[in-house]
Amino acid sequence: MFEDMARNLTDWLSGKGDESTVVISSRVRLARNVAGCVFPGAAGTDTRKKIIEYFESAVSRSDMLSRGTIVRSSDLSPLDRDFLVERHLMSPNFVAGDSSRALYIGEDERVSIMVNEEDHLRIQALAPGRDSDAPYKVAGEFDNEIGSYLEFDYDSDFGFLTACPTNVGTGMRASVLIHLPGLVITKEIDRVITKITKMGVAVRGFYGEGTDVLGNLFQVSNQNTLGVSEEDTMKLVMNVTDSIIKEEVHARELMMDEALEQIEDKIWRAYGILKFARVLTSEEVMNLLSALRLGVAMKIIDFVDIALINEILLLSQPAHLQKYYEEEMSSDRRDAVRAEMVREKLK
Repeated sequence: MFEDMARNLTDWLSGKGDESTVVISSRVRLARNVAGCVFPGAAGTDTRKKIIEYFESAVSRSDMLSRGTIVRSSDLSPLDRDFLVERHLMSPNFVAGDSSRALYIGEDERVSIMVNEEDHLRIQALAPGRDSDAPYKVAGEFDNEIGSYLEFDYDSDFGFLTACPTNVGTGMRASVLIHLPGLVITKEIDRVITKITKMGVAVRGFYGEGTDVLGNLFQVSNQNTLGVSEEDTMKLVMNVTDSIIKEEVHARELMMDEALEQIEDKIWRAYGILKFARVLTSEEVMNLLSALRLGVAMKIIDFVDIALINEILLLSQPAHLQKYYEEEMSSDRRDAVRAEMVREKLK
C-alpha cells in the first residue's frame, strides 16, 4: 500500500490552488473525544483499544467512511510510520506513542484521522494552495458522519472537551504551509512573525509543533479555540495568510530591484547542484528546492513547474525514498540514490 502511495503525488502537493507559488497547502484539524471515556493520555490500554473498536464499528456502518483504510499502529514498521509523517497523514507525536493507536486514511488522502493520539480522534483535511473552503468542508463532513455514530464529549458552556485546554471549544486548528524565502533572505522574517503572532496565530516548523523550519517552509495556525466560532477562525487564518503573502511578494520585488544578479545566481546555482550532484542529503534538497521554487515564482526559471518541485520534495524524504525504490537503505546509500532520483526527475 505505502509503496503504491509513494509513486503517486498526494493531492495537497499538486501545485494547484490559489497562491500556489507561496502557499503549499491549507489544513483543518478537529480534535474530538468520545463521551464517557478517559482521554488517551490517562487511559489504560483496554480503554484505548475500545476507542479503536468504537471507531472501526462506525467505519463499518458508514458508506462514506468505509471508502477509506484503517491501519493499526502495531502493524506499522518504523519505516511505515516515518513515511506517514513525511506525507503529513499523521503527526510526529503519533509515532512516539504505544501500539494502541490507529490511523484512518481517506481514499484520496484528502482526509486522515488519528485515533488515540492526544485526543481520541484527530480529524485532518488537507487541500493544495490557499483554500479556506475545501479542508473546512471535508473535515466538517467527516466530523458529522462520525458524530452520527459516536457521541462526542461536549459541554454546553465550553464546547468540545479536549485533552489539552488550548483546544477546548471548537477543537479546531486551521493552518497553512507557506514558503517564505523572500522574508528570510531580506531578514524580515522575525518582524513578520512577531507581527502575526500578535494577531492570534502561531508559527511552527515543516511538520508542525515542535519541529524545525526546513526549506523556508513555515506552518501558520490559529492559537485560540475557546470563545470563537469555526468561521471566525478560518477568517483569521486566511486574513493572516493574505497579509503574509503581501509581505513575501514585497520582499521578492525588493530582491528583484536591488539584488537581481545575486538572486539569479543563487537560483541557478541551486538548479545546477540539483541537476548534477552525486550525493544529496534530504536537508540539502529542501534548501535547494526552496531556491528553485523561488526561481519559478519569480519567472527566472520557466521550464520546471511547482508540481514537479513538490514531487521531488516529497520523494527526497528518507522514508519516501526507500518506499519509492522498495529498498531499505543506509544514510550514505540514501544520499546517493536521492541525488540520482533528483537528476532523473529534472531531465
